[in-house]
Amino acid sequence: MLHEYRDIISKLKVDNAHFAKIFEKHNDLDQKITDITEGREHASDLELEAMKKEKLHLKDEAYAMIMAYKKEHNL
Repeated sequence: MLHEYRDIISKLKVDNAHFAKIFEKHNDLDQKITDITEGREHASDLELEAMKKEKLHLKDEAYAMIMAYKKEHNL
């Protein structure tokens, strides 16, 4: 997720527990979605769609936190 901000993400995961939680949940959902789409796990179309929406919401929230960090630190 957001690989171009790897350094900032590493810093935020250490310094901000909320960001770390969001990042972990996003990655967990990403893996679960992959497992479903590749047939290792099963879910209804509605469940899969809900997971994808939640994953996107988490990514948007993480991105906003990264942008705030960049602005705060003049990066």
